Amino acid sequence: MPITYIKARIRSFGHAFKGIATFFLSTPHAKIHALAIVAITALGLWLGLAAWEWCVMVVCMGMVVTLEAINSAIEFTVDLITSETHPLAKNAKDVAAGAVLLGVIFCGIAWGIIFLPKLIQLIS
Repeated sequence: MPITYIKARIRSFGHAFKGIATFFLSTPHAKIHALAIVAITALGLWLGLAAWEWCVMVVCMGMVVTLEAINSAIEFTVDLITSETHPLAKNAKDVAAGAVLLGVIFCGIAWGIIFLPKLIQLIS
């Protein structure tokens, strides 16, 4: 493998890390998702989740944050292309936001299936 190939891959990782930083520093919803991850992780630790339950939690949290990052990328791109209110630009933004909401809904169902029986057991 030529050294230039390796350097290019390392630079690619640098760009990706900058993108993650931009995402968390410039989008309010990223901060909300990060806070939710902290809360869900704390609840999971408190309830003593099994390994398979942690796998579900991590996949769900990762999916929601990834969907939000893609949504942000679509919003950045649409805003770059046009500052006008255009029906297709609105549709692109709305569908991307809807994808995040769908992810949150389905993850909420999974989290409910895992957390609710444990919380009910603690209460009774």
